[in-house]
Amino acid sequence: MQIILLERVEKLGHMGDVVTVKPGYARNFLLPRGKALRANKANMAKYEAEKAELVARNDAAKGEALALAKNLEGVAVSIVRAASEMGQLFGSVNARDIATALEEAGHNVDRRQIVMDKAIKTLGLIDMRVNLHAEVTVSITLNIARSLEEAETQLKSGKAVIASDLDDEDVAPAVEAAVAEEAPAEEAPAEEAAAEEAEESASAE
Repeated sequence: MQIILLERVEKLGHMGDVVTVKPGYARNFLLPRGKALRANKANMAKYEAEKAELVARNDAAKGEALALAKNLEGVAVSIVRAASEMGQLFGSVNARDIATALEEAGHNVDRRQIVMDKAIKTLGLIDMRVNLHAEVTVSITLNIARSLEEAETQLKSGKAVIASDLDDEDVAPAVEAAVAEEAPAEEAPAEEAAAEEAEESASAE
């Protein structure tokens, strides 16, 4: 289906461009959200007549988005969720949850502006994109933890707090102990084989 873009759409085109898209994408997203018109003579004439107004409206919206972006860029927002010791959430975090957390932190963001391909199901720090406007995108850090205390720890360490986390000082002794325990078990088969070989030699004589 051919459409006329009424604003910039990422990976598709800029305002006024006539592009071809899948019918479902146009009918379910672009057309109902006022981002495009069907490409025909009537709508082309309509676009040309309203172009100045559309440009002015877009510039105003872009200005508001830029102002919001200054406060939002690089923000880290924490979301507390129950999770297993290995960091798997008992549930998930979606765009609505993120928008709510941002609102509670004083940032007015619509859930549809949160860019995510799928729900989040693990603890940790996740870089997220927020499309404030067709031409304004910012990055935020999503900090998902079991508690605010763990969220603070994750932010400082840069990684999720899970049961398998051990300090290097703890890991070295554990590895040495494991090697020491396994060594006799590995030598036993060799000793048994040597004994059997000796017995076979004696029998042959």
